[in-house]
Amino acid sequence: MSKRRDDDELNQDGGYSLEEILAEFGSGRRPTEGGEPLSTPREQPDWREDTIPFPIRPRQPDTPPPGKTPGVVTAFPGPVCSGADRKAPPRSSGEERAAAPEDETPEPDDGAEDETKVLEFPAAQPENPVAAGLDRLRRKADEFAGHMYEEEGIEDDERLRRAEELIPGVDEEEAPPVPGRKPRRTLPPAPDIPPADLARRYAKGLKSMRFRITLLFFLLFPLLYLTLAESFPLPVPTPLAVSGVLRCYTLAAFQAAAMLLGADALLKGLIRPFQFRMGMDTLAALANVAVLADALTLPALSGGEPQRQPYCLVAVLTLWCVALGNFYKRRGQRMACRTAASASEPYLVTRDEAKWNGRDTYVKWSGPVTGFGSQVQGEDGAERVYRTAAPLLLLACVLFSLISSLGRNRPADILWCLAATLSASASLSATLCFALPWRKLSARLAKSGAALAGWEGVVNTTGTSNILLTDADLFPPGAVSLNGVKVYGDFSVEKVVANTATVLRDGGSGLEKVFQDLLRAQGGTYRRGEDFTAYEGGGFSETIRGQQVLVGSAAFMTLMEVALPPGLNVKNAAFCAIDGDLAGIFALNYHLPGAVPQALDALIRNHIAPVLATRDFNLIPSMLRQRFKLPVERMEFPPVERRRELSETDQEHSDTLAAVLCREGVGPYSEAVVGGRRLRSAVRLSAVLTCFGSLAGALLAFYLTFVAAYASLTPANLTIFLVMWLVPTLLISGWVNQY
Repeated sequence: MSKRRDDDELNQDGGYSLEEILAEFGSGRRPTEGGEPLSTPREQPDWREDTIPFPIRPRQPDTPPPGKTPGVVTAFPGPVCSGADRKAPPRSSGEERAAAPEDETPEPDDGAEDETKVLEFPAAQPENPVAAGLDRLRRKADEFAGHMYEEEGIEDDERLRRAEELIPGVDEEEAPPVPGRKPRRTLPPAPDIPPADLARRYAKGLKSMRFRITLLFFLLFPLLYLTLAESFPLPVPTPLAVSGVLRCYTLAAFQAAAMLLGADALLKGLIRPFQFRMGMDTLAALANVAVLADALTLPALSGGEPQRQPYCLVAVLTLWCVALGNFYKRRGQRMACRTAASASEPYLVTRDEAKWNGRDTYVKWSGPVTGFGSQVQGEDGAERVYRTAAPLLLLACVLFSLISSLGRNRPADILWCLAATLSASASLSATLCFALPWRKLSARLAKSGAALAGWEGVVNTTGTSNILLTDADLFPPGAVSLNGVKVYGDFSVEKVVANTATVLRDGGSGLEKVFQDLLRAQGGTYRRGEDFTAYEGGGFSETIRGQQVLVGSAAFMTLMEVALPPGLNVKNAAFCAIDGDLAGIFALNYHLPGAVPQALDALIRNHIAPVLATRDFNLIPSMLRQRFKLPVERMEFPPVERRRELSETDQEHSDTLAAVLCREGVGPYSEAVVGGRRLRSAVRLSAVLTCFGSLAGALLAFYLTFVAAYASLTPANLTIFLVMWLVPTLLISGWVNQY
């Protein structure tokens, strides 16, 4: 109350009046003599239109102290809460500011001084923008820090993890780890060596390899003779007939010599386990080692004359088959690489996924021979099967040998059991499953100018598929010839030939080569064309030097309302019309090579549907059926736009090569595709039969060694058993190239 009195006294004594203070800090305006504010105040935020003013109760004047003149006390002035000019200072949280009418002003006292002598209240200093910006950043940082750790640990929430696993599209389900299983080690691909260099590399050492295999084969005869002399009355030298120990050491000596001749195949089989790709040749190598050890220790363990013979004949026969398979495979690889390197610009065959009608399709295109050398050096189909079967067979042989010897209290028979089970499981078809058909097929394809790109190129040839055939496949260069030319109207021969050749070149027709030679003979040049269009009716149109040129068949000219000469009887021809007038007729002669019907028949019999992606308007199903008796009802003939798309040269193709072609025509194309499919089927079937034969041999040897049937498990009987399981491989291999 005393403070209010001091304010009244200050107003009466000539200090700042209450109206001026309120004008500066309250309503934001200071009245002057002209009614305009003395200074432009800072804009205040607008009040909301729906704000209701707080009712103000007028205060009662205080009783002035003695000796003072009582002043007039009015309500605290403030901004008006109605109208467009509602402005007020910012409100603090939880407070409502009362507003009074703007026109209510305090009446001046009688003793007040003139307003011209009143000093202005110092204006508020403008806020520093830098400090304000720093203050805002500080407040935002404090707010962020307050919410920083609100979701800490939510990623470990079990409900959240379950939602992420079950909601589709949120995350992929992870396969549960297999306990105790390590990821399979994959070998890096072989280096991509050019086919010519690779052919020279495979050619080195082939003669010496053949010579050693021949000597190894001749070593089989004395082994076979000494083995059969035990069961049949065959004449043998007296020392060998008298002493069984000498006969045993003689067999061991022949086997040691054979192992030296086949050292490359033997070492290759022994090194495979360290390369994490064990094969059947590993079982053959281990069988040779076990048999030789058994032959050398048999006289000592027998304590005199041995009661049985070692399996030297079986071991050497198995080693010879392994070496022969390696030789055949190397020869096939050399022929394939030499064929692929014989052409400077060969054709590549790939199997593109879902190319036509949702099925995989074989496509022939031109490009660099990239990846051929790497694929040829890769594993074949039999080795991939043996990589899983061979370790299991080896483990079974070791366990069976331990059970038959130590388990039966016959520790002296451990080498005999191991030699018998390993020899019975080491099939003679170990390397011949792939090498034998591969060599035969490579020799046949080399004669026709084709080469398969190793096993990788034929591994995905299962099921029904398609094959794209273009104009050059059915009618290679030289199969179509010009039979006559006739020009109509006032057009020159050079103009008609040049226009026709230009349209056919831009259309990518198979007749381009024929008209190119004709244009060169006439001394003409190609023209510049625009607005090329291909029609479903069997023809093309293009604008050349402002004239519309139509090129197509007779039916196309009739469709485009071009008048043809009456009585025209030309079966296969190319018609040219300029601005709707017939300009020329080019009679054509089509000669179908004899290999085409056989190739198409082989494709259809092997469930490969031909797709005619032709651009020659004369090559339609009716013409191929009536003229050449081709089975067009079993072929696909897409629309003209789709045929153009399928025969484009700038398409994306598979990275895996199926074959390399060095000649034109459908003959090499068909032989490579069909041969690859048959090779795949033959190798897989033969490899599976080989695994079954090895398993049957291991089980049979286990039973006979378990019961100690020395008289039944003889080298001669085991040899007959293994040769019988070799027969299916020989028959299947001969079936591969019979198509």
